Amino acid sequence: MIVQKDFLNKLKDFGLNTYESKLWTALLSRGISTAGELSDIANVPRSRSYDVLESLEKKGFIIMKLGKPIKYIAVPPEEVLERVKKKVVDEAQSQTNILEKLKDSEILTELSLLHSQGVELVEPTDLSGALKGRSNLYNHLESMLKSAEQSIDIMTTSEGLIRKAEALKSIIQKAKERKIKIRIAAPLTKEAEKAVKDLKNFAEIRHVSDIKGRFCIVDGKQITFMLLDDSEVHPTYDSGVWVNTPFFATALKQMFETEWKQMKPIEVKK
Repeated sequence: MIVQKDFLNKLKDFGLNTYESKLWTALLSRGISTAGELSDIANVPRSRSYDVLESLEKKGFIIMKLGKPIKYIAVPPEEVLERVKKKVVDEAQSQTNILEKLKDSEILTELSLLHSQGVELVEPTDLSGALKGRSNLYNHLESMLKSAEQSIDIMTTSEGLIRKAEALKSIIQKAKERKIKIRIAAPLTKEAEKAVKDLKNFAEIRHVSDIKGRFCIVDGKQITFMLLDDSEVHPTYDSGVWVNTPFFATALKQMFETEWKQMKPIEVKK
């Protein structure tokens, strides 16, 4: 039985390697068969067939039939999918529980101490980095917002405001609950109306039309600014720079403050 290579590759989503995929599809085509027959059909070395079939049995893809010669029965794909899904959920929950326990563990305390001591040895000019890809940018923005102690100032585009309402709303809400002063400047277009409604209870939002920029300032100490126009770049190639420098951050915050006074309060523009 010849099975297309791209079809076998898709079976990796079930958590199968190449040999497992070949033997399982071979068994599905037969319903019930011996290891030798499956080896010939799937073109898998006989020396490996029993090990691979044992692995498939443990994963719940096949059932070993009692008797001699030993034969194997295929489990229906729909049932296999449910088993795989359950296993993934169980493993994810187990891993989540382990990570939750680490929050209050001595290991995390020691790691945090190592980090804080290490940062003290770092030159301020070294506390900077390049961020590539929009997902990485938003992961870093999330970390910045979580660390805020006094203020968060954001300037973004209309599209950026929509994304932030989707990705950062809960973080912004929690920052508001910590009494952080949050200000967002963006073009308040019709498309961004829902985003404004989602965020207006947690942040002061104003309309800006004559300045196009994408940056975030936290506590007047650290900045992340994006280098490209988000309307012209694919999310994969979006990029930005993070710097931890009160000197530059304070200067940019003062400029933001000046422009903020000239911006219009919430009023969705058509």
